[in-house]
Amino acid sequence: MLETDPLSDVLRAVRLTAATFFVIDASHPYCVEIPHADRYRALLKPGARHMMSFHVILEGAGTASVPGGAPRRYRAGDIVIFPQGDGYRMGSAPDTPPEFGPEETLDFFRGLAAGTLPFVIPEGGGAPPPTKVICGFLGCDAGPFNPLLASLPPMLIVAPGSGSGLIPTLIELTLAEARQGGAGGASVRLGLAELLFIEAIRRHIAAEGAAMGWLAGLGDPVAGRALAALHADPARDWTLASLGAEIGASRTLLAERFTAHVGLAPMHYLARWRMQRAARRLADGKDKIAAIAADAGYGSEAAFSRAFKRITGLSPAAWRRTGGPL
Repeated sequence: MLETDPLSDVLRAVRLTAATFFVIDASHPYCVEIPHADRYRALLKPGARHMMSFHVILEGAGTASVPGGAPRRYRAGDIVIFPQGDGYRMGSAPDTPPEFGPEETLDFFRGLAAGTLPFVIPEGGGAPPPTKVICGFLGCDAGPFNPLLASLPPMLIVAPGSGSGLIPTLIELTLAEARQGGAGGASVRLGLAELLFIEAIRRHIAAEGAAMGWLAGLGDPVAGRALAALHADPARDWTLASLGAEIGASRTLLAERFTAHVGLAPMHYLARWRMQRAARRLADGKDKIAAIAADAGYGSEAAFSRAFKRITGLSPAAWRRTGGPL
């Protein structure tokens, strides 16, 4: 069986792309209040359908919260991720008022997009203790099916651990780039932002008991092998029996473990994943719908169109015109 890495496959298919990357050098007291990503997504990454952010805490501590959620403490070494695009607040204490209002915050994002702000940005009241944070914002597709996004909560704090992997090296490279700058620096920084986010997710997966949903499925011996097989050959005429035979598991065990971890039955997952791959190709506009239908495992364009509209709510032609719903 030719296996693939489902996490890499998903990141490619949902077009994960860094939008901006910078360092905050904060002093006490400090607080930032970021609006919902729909307010600034088009400023940072025109054409992005969804935006998330992550924050690597290099030094200091503070609290983070999303609307309706209790503040949670973060410390040096933690990575705070806001995957769902919700508004959020980060500061030295829960009762610290934000330094900037909503319009000033949007002006800040406009400055980032225009390249008029430095890579290291000071903030806060000027008193000790200091807090230093690497901040990254990334665009991606949320639909029709982003299993990674669906498996993450509104706010995630990933603590340091044995699964940290390349994160210390990437932090060192980021700070070195901040010091030296030079031609091509913006591209280097955006590449580092993407790598840091991916490593943060890998750290989350490696943390015992931390993964949930689809991410938990990646680490399960049965569901993980099934996901690898489906991602390696999504156009194959899979059945529950043939998938079970491929990975050496009974149909009953496969159905139970896959559904328990991933939240969908294997064939339902496959149908949605096929539509995610097809949706990206439709938005790219390079291939004929008939070819996309065949590669998605459908014997006719009509059958593919019915399935696509059932799952996405739009016909393939409408998705191609609009790039999908915002």
